[in-house]
Amino acid sequence: MVRSSAELMAALSAARSLGLESWCIGAGAVRTLVWDALHGHANPTPLADVDLVYFAPDAPPQRDAELEARLRQLMPALEWEVTNQAHVHTWFMREFGREVAPLLSLEDGVATWPEYATCIGVALGADDTIRVIAPHGLEDLFALRVRHNPARADADTFRHRVVSKRFAQRWPLLVIESLQ
Repeated sequence: MVRSSAELMAALSAARSLGLESWCIGAGAVRTLVWDALHGHANPTPLADVDLVYFAPDAPPQRDAELEARLRQLMPALEWEVTNQAHVHTWFMREFGREVAPLLSLEDGVATWPEYATCIGVALGADDTIRVIAPHGLEDLFALRVRHNPARADADTFRHRVVSKRFAQRWPLLVIESLQ
């Protein structure tokens, strides 16, 4: 599926050109591609935003903005968001009101995203192989199941995301597990 999306492949190529050691494009870019395909959408949802995450403990905090600027030069039509997973704990309290422990790896960061079906990333190797990062597996993604991942997102955040991203309207075959 990844190779079938010219837009995602171009984004992966742009991300690879940054020369990062441990990185992936994940979350909505991958989830949307798979759910559109499983719903038989003739016109796939365009990439609105692209989450590039990487893990570099020694990189300075301003590195994210520098990388975003480079990606916008390469693909200005995309809304890039670049996040060093090694620094998430330094701003999580300010953004979300909760203190969290430092993440230990790229996979550790991907594993904390709000829904299990979204905890997926893909990277493009130097030899054009596609690497899949799926710390919780691919079952929820391909089963069209939306479950809350409580690792970092609270129940209210999960509920808000399900509504604001219009999951049920965009992909009516989804099974969205509600929280009591």
